[in-house]
Amino acid sequence: MQDVSAVSTALAPSEILTLFIVTLGPIKILTPYAQRTKDFSAEMQRTISTRAFIFATLAAVAGGLFGKATLVRWHIPVPVLLITAGLILFAVALRQVLHQYDAASSPADPLPASPLAAATGVVFPLVITPYGIAAVIVLLAESGSTVRTETILGLLVAVMCLNFLVMLYGRRILVGPVVLVLQVLGAVLAVLQVALAINFMIIGWRAM
Repeated sequence: MQDVSAVSTALAPSEILTLFIVTLGPIKILTPYAQRTKDFSAEMQRTISTRAFIFATLAAVAGGLFGKATLVRWHIPVPVLLITAGLILFAVALRQVLHQYDAASSPADPLPASPLAAATGVVFPLVITPYGIAAVIVLLAESGSTVRTETILGLLVAVMCLNFLVMLYGRRILVGPVVLVLQVLGAVLAVLQVALAINFMIIGWRAM
């Protein structure tokens, strides 16, 4: 097994994009967002989506850069962060996998009436996840050049744009057989997230 630096710098842009889509991307937010905003008007949804997009993009970029700086300042080894991210992702992903076997699922809490408060409720933790931010921090911490850092941040913003489109057109997407396809895709991604979490922990442990 390669060390953390070798693994992170070996990731191609397409692989980084895939990692961001799995941990911060639109598939995991589509159904929850549609459920929590179903009682809002189309205009209110657009307002919430726009503010959530702005807040999430700023939070992801600023959180990644701040986390990178703090990681160095606190002398936290990157492998420790990987193990921590793996543990969080494992717990969340395993719950998603087992959720389908629940006898009944409780409905999601409605969002506040205020657009600002509603957008904040969408961003944390629906769009911005702890393990997603951890992935951004690891990639930025092991970035060896300005170009590499710009590529990582550019792909991060691209995924936030995908999230924005999903929030804007969620009602139109969740129709007919698309719902079934998304349910199957969500189940597959949940299993892959469990595997990704274990891989995070193995890489971090071997790099310690």
